[in-house]
Amino acid sequence: MTERIYYHDAQAVRFSASVVAVENHGLHVVLDRTAFYPTSGGQPHDTGQLHGIRVIDVIDDEQRIVHVCADAVPFAVGDTVDGQIDWARRFHHMQQHSGQHLLSALLADAYGWPTVSVHFGDESNTVDVAAAAIDPAMVEEIESRVNLLAVENHEIRVSFEDAATAEGLRKASDREGMLRIVTIDGVDKSACGGTHVSHTGAIGAILLRRVEKTKGNTRLEFICGQRALARARRDAMLLTTTARLFTAAPDDVPALVEVQQRRVSDLERERKGLLADLAGFRARDYWERAAVGESGVRRIVLAPFDGPVKDAEPMVQALLAMGPCTVLVLSPSAQSVMLGASDGSGVDAGQTLRPALQAVGGRGGGSPRLAQGSVPDTFQLDAVARALGFSA
Repeated sequence: MTERIYYHDAQAVRFSASVVAVENHGLHVVLDRTAFYPTSGGQPHDTGQLHGIRVIDVIDDEQRIVHVCADAVPFAVGDTVDGQIDWARRFHHMQQHSGQHLLSALLADAYGWPTVSVHFGDESNTVDVAAAAIDPAMVEEIESRVNLLAVENHEIRVSFEDAATAEGLRKASDREGMLRIVTIDGVDKSACGGTHVSHTGAIGAILLRRVEKTKGNTRLEFICGQRALARARRDAMLLTTTARLFTAAPDDVPALVEVQQRRVSDLERERKGLLADLAGFRARDYWERAAVGESGVRRIVLAPFDGPVKDAEPMVQALLAMGPCTVLVLSPSAQSVMLGASDGSGVDAGQTLRPALQAVGGRGGGSPRLAQGSVPDTFQLDAVARALGFSA
């Protein structure tokens, strides 16, 4: 069994220990005691060194803590080694984890939203809560309140209690035996095996960045401490750079972006109108060159069409509006086909195209007026065209 120094002292950076096992060709080391935190409870693992050899992963193997090293170690069982964790990484994780406890406590006590799940990432963290929705104004309120709790500098203590008699936990634990309890004085009491700062003031700023719906709950993205400051600094730089592009003050950027969005929407409408006009001109050309069948129905082929067949729909619709006709679009690049049939053509596009596609292993369908589908191989487009009575 490995003694977990971090259970009692999350501030421990250096330690000495005896080697209990060396495995996996010298890449895995088990010690009798360690300050290295393994990936557990959503909190990422520590990194650091064992006698100058980099530790790149830490695994909780039930009663043992396995240190995964970048290189094979020269240690033997019984040797004494010195370990050192990467304090900057550990402290980041402590700030995030303590910040999450504070945030979850506030959301549960003040708003009635218990935490469903938590994720700690390299760049940001998320907490999922049992809330139908959280509007932007409320997010701002929550952020303000949780930061006020942090600056009140509540003490954070670690204790151990029997699971059968532990009381006042924010969330009941399903573990048996002794529980490691993390208490934020006057705010929260939770069973937790992670590392935490000693007072809430050390969490630093708590920044709520985004809120979204997920599987019936609501997810809040948050970051704490030095990460929050770094993210705020990057956000400020991005805003300043954007403002410079507009030759405007940062506060004016949102309004200017809205103006640009409206302009883009107007240009997109204009582009679609021009494409529709162009489709109409091209459709007229195809219509005039198409032979009229004995039944008075024109059969028109647009092939080869470059791109998805749905891009040909404006031209197909223009042709269908000109009179009785059927229009076939073949796209070798997209391995797809479209069939259009006007009201007076006597053809049901969906019912006609579906069996032709199925005969070559393709799939598709649609309405009586317009249908489309795909084929497994490009060469099968000719077979589909012939089955429909067209010459591609």
